[in-house]
Amino acid sequence: MSSPKHFKENMAPSENESEHVEELGVKEKNHSKTVQWVLNPPEPPTLWCEFTGSIKAALPSKSRPIWSHVMVFLNGLFPILQWGRNYNLRMFKSDLMAGLTLASLSIPQSIGYAGLARLDPQYGLYTSVVPPLIYAVMGSSREIAIGPVAVISLLLSSMIQKSADPSVDPTSYRKMVFTATFFAGVFQAAFGILRLGFLVDFLSHAAIVGFMGGAAIVIGLQQLKGLLGITHFTNKTDVISVVRAVWVAVHQPWHPHNFLIGCLFLIFILIARFLGRRNKKLFWLPAIAPLLSVVLSTLMVFLTRADNHGVKTVQYVKGGLNPSSASQLEFNGSHVGEAAKIGLIAAVVALTEAVAVGRSFASAKGYHIDGNKEMTAMGFMNITGSLTSCYVATGSFSRSAVNFSAGCKTAVSNIVMAITVFLALQFLTRLLYYTPTTILASIILSALPGLIDIGEAYEIWKVDKQDFLACIGAFFGVLFCSVEIGLLVAVTISFANIILNLLRPRIQMLGRIQGTDIFCSVSQYPVAVKTPGFLITRIDSSFFSFINANFVRDRILSWAVEDHTSENSDEAGQKVQFVIIDMSNVVNIDTSGIAALEDIHKKLVSHGLQLMFANPGWQVIQKLKLSKFIDKIGGDKIFFTVGEAVDACLESKKEFSMC
Repeated sequence: MSSPKHFKENMAPSENESEHVEELGVKEKNHSKTVQWVLNPPEPPTLWCEFTGSIKAALPSKSRPIWSHVMVFLNGLFPILQWGRNYNLRMFKSDLMAGLTLASLSIPQSIGYAGLARLDPQYGLYTSVVPPLIYAVMGSSREIAIGPVAVISLLLSSMIQKSADPSVDPTSYRKMVFTATFFAGVFQAAFGILRLGFLVDFLSHAAIVGFMGGAAIVIGLQQLKGLLGITHFTNKTDVISVVRAVWVAVHQPWHPHNFLIGCLFLIFILIARFLGRRNKKLFWLPAIAPLLSVVLSTLMVFLTRADNHGVKTVQYVKGGLNPSSASQLEFNGSHVGEAAKIGLIAAVVALTEAVAVGRSFASAKGYHIDGNKEMTAMGFMNITGSLTSCYVATGSFSRSAVNFSAGCKTAVSNIVMAITVFLALQFLTRLLYYTPTTILASIILSALPGLIDIGEAYEIWKVDKQDFLACIGAFFGVLFCSVEIGLLVAVTISFANIILNLLRPRIQMLGRIQGTDIFCSVSQYPVAVKTPGFLITRIDSSFFSFINANFVRDRILSWAVEDHTSENSDEAGQKVQFVIIDMSNVVNIDTSGIAALEDIHKKLVSHGLQLMFANPGWQVIQKLKLSKFIDKIGGDKIFFTVGEAVDACLESKKEFSMC
């Protein structure tokens, strides 16, 4: 019989057991802390609080004096007040040279783009005067060149002529152009003031690449009218209608002199561009080549009187200061809704192009531009432009590249360009009478290769096939239907991709990296090892909602219940006993998502499995508490990390086996 002393020694815990008990106590204490962190976070901000908070953040602080508020507001609205303090003569010399170089390219391009927009030549020049001046004082980009661009010109002409035919009723057409420009400016300013710049992102980079490529081909085909000197041409923009119109026109009497002059100077412009790219010191050559082509071709026609032999000329161009167009805006007619729709589409496309151009050159110079400030500046300049006989202006990539190469330092180059164009309107418009229209077509054609980016399309194809669908959809939509159909197809495909990713989010099976507490996808990292008896999953979707709740529920239950004997057992055939769902990627959840979690919990409990959650998001844990779901499963089933959940399950399993 054992002595009392021996009995006490047997009953007393061993040193290892004492350490184990102490370690368990520390872990339980730490777990209780982290559970409290997860279960009792501060109240998450509501949507209204987030919205009003962003507005308050933009407002000046009350602690500052009133004059300080005014200065902060003015500096934010007019960036020229900031960089203008350090402006000097050396910077002005650079901006002067860049502005003059820019004007030499802008004058002929503006006249050509006005024709593409189905407006008289002077309206293109007007658009290169007022909008650049407004942008120079309100914009934050130093390199961007403001004025009319080919894509916006095509978009306006293709959409507005469905409501007003410029050849039949040019006055109504012009009024609708100005009204659409006003609405475009209002939408752009609203996007910037309300910080809704994310709306522009609905047109993805891939969609813009495809849209620009399709528009460039359509624009190029339409320039065959000017290049061949065709009088009667289709108003449609799809490639089939344009090719048919060209085919019919070629088989009728036409004057080849237009084609010869146009091709001759198109080759000259392209050679000048090639030389400018080969030798950076000759950056000015491709910039002045269009203006030089206009001067030489005008002299050629005037001296040979080629206009009497079938060569079509620009003829009368109205000069002088931009006339007011405020009285031509129509807000109570039958086409106001259509003008607003066109303005919205033009606003989004113009902003997308301008912000992309501005950011690309800002990145090259090592500074950042504020997208919301850019939108506000674009909005005010187009609102002002609509009141001064201008149509929608934006940043041009080709002219911005010239501005950049010419060494511009600030937006003063836009002011120099605008003044130069204004002087041309005042004194040089009579000289354009004998300018052949085929030259304008050549200038536009020479600018189109920059809009077709085959290399970028190929990169999109290599990187993301779904994104490439939006690219090719926009391309063929513009090419074979219309500009707005192309945009609609691109946006539809982009939304379809988003919905598809929401419908079928990735549900990853996680394993532990040996020797660490890191759990990651076993598919992505083969070194990750599944923990025996555990099914650890992660929902890779920011929103667990009605759109994907059933898919997530079925996938997890399929792994945990139906296929656990084959897929979720270890080498010894041990079945899954614990299911851990890592919710660190889930930002928000709705009632359908909560209902799916309740279904998962009931089904697992009926099969004798335990359900755990790791790191649910702020909004998620709040809604799980409000719906009483936490009370149903117990607060001890919520963990800070996957590692904590696994350790807790292993400890409880060990305690159960000891009992």
